[in-house]
Parts: sequence; C-alpha cells; structure tokens
Amino acid sequence: MPRIPWVEEHEATGKLAEIYERARQDFPGGMVPDIVKTMSLRPDFLRGISQAAQLHFSDGALSRAQHEMIASHVSALNRCHY
Repeated sequence: MPRIPWVEEHEATGKLAEIYERARQDFPGGMVPDIVKTMSLRPDFLRGISQAAQLHFSDGALSRAQHEMIASHVSALNRCHY
C-alpha cells in the first residue's frame, strides 16, 4: 500500500484519465508508473511535470537513453527505486 494517496488507473476520470492514457502510451508495458500516480491528486501539476519530463527525456545534446541512464544512476545513488 502506498504511503502517498493516489488515484488508481481504473478510478481516473477527466483530465487525469487523459494523462494516464498518455502515460500508458509513453511507458513500456502500457502501464502508468507509480511515480506518475504520486501526483494524481493534482492533475494540473501532473500535466506540467509530464510536459517537462517529455522535454527532459527527448533527444538533444544527450539521447533519451543517456538521460535514462543518468536518472537511473542518480536514483541508485539515492537508494530510490524510481
């Protein structure tokens, strides 16, 4: 059971349901990651974070794979499973 309250996929409506659908399309396995769900009580905030993440993880000076490797390494250093 999560310590942060969130809206499950089957309970999402309106803008949150749209954001969840986009997440299912963008993430492997067609699932909504828990890190996304932690912001589900504020769909307005979640939409902004999702847009920023798309920019951050898009190819530019670094490839998406390089961005993911850096994020994974930092998470490991912080002992964060995300």
